[in-house]
Amino acid sequence: MKRIIAMTVSGALFLSAASLTFAGGAKDSGKKNAVAQAIEAAKSMSHDEIVAKAKEEAAAAKAAGTVFKSYATSSRIADAGKSFTAKYGIDVETTNVKDNEVYTKLDAEISGNVDGADVVLVQNGAVLKVQMIDAGYLYNYLPAAVAGDISKEDQNPLAQQYINKLFIFNTKGSDVPAITNVWQLTEPAMKGRVIFKSPETEKVNENFLIMLTSKPWADKLAKAYKDLYGKDIQLGEFKNAGYKWIAEFLRNCSFGDSDTKIAEQISNDEASGKIGLFVLSKLRSKTVKRDNLQVASYHADEQNTKVAPFAGFMYPLYAMIVKTSTMPYTSMLFIEHLVSAEGFAPWGKSIGAYSSNNSIKVNSGDQSLAYWKERLVMDDPEYINQAYAEVFEFISKHLSK
Repeated sequence: MKRIIAMTVSGALFLSAASLTFAGGAKDSGKKNAVAQAIEAAKSMSHDEIVAKAKEEAAAAKAAGTVFKSYATSSRIADAGKSFTAKYGIDVETTNVKDNEVYTKLDAEISGNVDGADVVLVQNGAVLKVQMIDAGYLYNYLPAAVAGDISKEDQNPLAQQYINKLFIFNTKGSDVPAITNVWQLTEPAMKGRVIFKSPETEKVNENFLIMLTSKPWADKLAKAYKDLYGKDIQLGEFKNAGYKWIAEFLRNCSFGDSDTKIAEQISNDEASGKIGLFVLSKLRSKTVKRDNLQVASYHADEQNTKVAPFAGFMYPLYAMIVKTSTMPYTSMLFIEHLVSAEGFAPWGKSIGAYSSNNSIKVNSGDQSLAYWKERLVMDDPEYINQAYAEVFEFISKHLSK
């Protein structure tokens, strides 16, 4: 298969930027395999016909002593699997796999043609593109039942949902970092007060930083600097304002082990003056003192403004069918379930998760997907792959300082 190309650039991994148009199984040569054929055949089938085919597959799997499997980088896949079983009577074995392990696991299983996942729910579109889609290892499927409710840009690869990581600060004490401009986070007074999961261990965090070096975001950062300080930014050694912000932001950061632990740490009564960049949905945790926290974007709204030029970042979870699945119709039915209101319910019951299905409303107390897309840095897998080697080296250098 076409793997991530290793380069010796301060230990960086360079993702090939070749052929950057998403297409399920685009480079799978030769005759279409059984999964691809089934996806094609399903285009002319009704929902009930797909259900019937899925139940035939499930019966055959049970007789053979196997089961339908799904991997996900979200633990809530287990509840989605249970609701699928309750609805269709088809058993699902779900496994929560860490972001930095899922593609390695899939690579080994698919290239070895061993019994593994049928459907995956994964993040990090840049790696998904190069390591899985270009290799023909994962196939895209857009259920006809929801196609009209999913924006075109979310259809291929199919984004099942979006997740956001936001600047959230502790409101206790007299020294509250109620920021309205991200350059405030780079000031000397903020050193050690900003908590973020290391981009070396959380690739979506790394992707966020890479996106800031793109011209659109670098220009926005330069403007935000002038708006805050009343003068043009002086870049010095830095290529653009994105690189400068990254270096000065990382200098002020301390790094948490997980977003849950960061949320807990920031919310402690003793964490006055602290601010974190972490997953909004972690506020649902019983161990997080939510009353001690304020979302920077909401604070800015109260001032009739926005956090300039962004209040955090957002990334999708993609639902894909594995090339080696022996249950393609069950896979298609499960993906349809994941983008339905019933299948999305395990995520939709709390804030911080946003279905790509526009007919599914956000949780009460949250804002819409459109609201966040206007305020957050969004992934561009093409740019991330193009800039990866250079920016990875830059980030690594400044993490070691």
